[in-house]
Amino acid sequence: MRITELRISIVQTARLHPVVVEIRTSEGITGIGEAGIAYGLGATAAAGMLRDIGERMLIGADPFRIEALWSEMYDHTFWAKGGGPIVFAAISAIEQALWDIKGRALGVPVYELLGGRIRDDVRLYHNGWGQPHREVAPFVQAAEKAVAEGYDALKFYPFAYREAHPQATSRHPSRRDLPREALTLAYEKVKALRGAVGPDVDILLDLSGGLTTDETIRFCRKIEEFDIFFVEEPCDPFDTGTLKKISDSIRMPVAAGERLYTRYGFKPVLEARAVDIIQPDLGLTGGIMEGKKIAAMAEAYGMRVQPHVCGSPLATAVALQFAACIPNFAIQEIYPMWQEMEGYVEITDDPPEGRIQGGRVSIPDRPGLGMELRQEVMAPFLWATVGGNSQVGYEKALEGR
Repeated sequence: MRITELRISIVQTARLHPVVVEIRTSEGITGIGEAGIAYGLGATAAAGMLRDIGERMLIGADPFRIEALWSEMYDHTFWAKGGGPIVFAAISAIEQALWDIKGRALGVPVYELLGGRIRDDVRLYHNGWGQPHREVAPFVQAAEKAVAEGYDALKFYPFAYREAHPQATSRHPSRRDLPREALTLAYEKVKALRGAVGPDVDILLDLSGGLTTDETIRFCRKIEEFDIFFVEEPCDPFDTGTLKKISDSIRMPVAAGERLYTRYGFKPVLEARAVDIIQPDLGLTGGIMEGKKIAAMAEAYGMRVQPHVCGSPLATAVALQFAACIPNFAIQEIYPMWQEMEGYVEITDDPPEGRIQGGRVSIPDRPGLGMELRQEVMAPFLWATVGGNSQVGYEKALEGR
């Protein structure tokens, strides 16, 4: 079996722009993957990186040689070592698609190739329910609605708000500063939320590295009484020293990792024991196997793993394959509200978001990643094709590197 073609799409759905790759093979098997650039800027750059890697490193290659191809991409894109989200989003999407091909070819889910599943379903935390509501009363009503739907874990952004721009998700603090009234409102929201949902619903907070270290510590100490499950990204995740300082200064778990890339990026954070829960995004950190390696490192440090997800249902499906087979899994992020937003398009045939019951979702048992793309929906979003009738040999492509 050889890789014959890559099809790269930039999808526009609600406020997201997922970058999806389809890798086709000489045996008629196609694998799919998603780059974790569905929010923020960089979708076109990630799509371009996918095209470049496909042209230079993938056409003609054996898709079963996943570790070899990952090493080739890491060692010879040049920018991967010490690289950031664009190069690793592309590598991650390719790696996911290769696992999908292998699982489909062998007739098993991806998790069966990674040690087998440990759990049959996963607990979810609901993300996205709180952003539209700046005032306390509607915010609490939205939380009560989520709990009534069966969720027993809710995450929100105490310092963020929904931006008016139709392609934006949330606006976070800038310049490391917020007025006193905004900090007071954030505290009142946490207090009201705990009062409304009671002691048996977990509350998770994402601070998005928005404030200075001293303000963050002050705020976190003030909300300690509300039994917070974790505070996410209390500072710039690359600043291990500050992460450690905050973690040592507050009495609640600290989480980070969506903006850390590969085992090498997680290594200093783990060694410093600067966090309690790590959050690798399988569409950004290097893919599924890289996520497994990171989870194993975290296990050695007594840390749990909460897979980060913010993308299409394909990104969720990838995270579920990973969550199924790691022993130190904590909880899974989910954004069920995307499907309710204006402009949403369903690109897959079996979105996990449609199978949520009682705040949990089952692990699928279909081969590969467990889903198909709806080609009639994907067609308008095709951005580039590599290979096919114009394919070049793998060896020839490498010669021109």
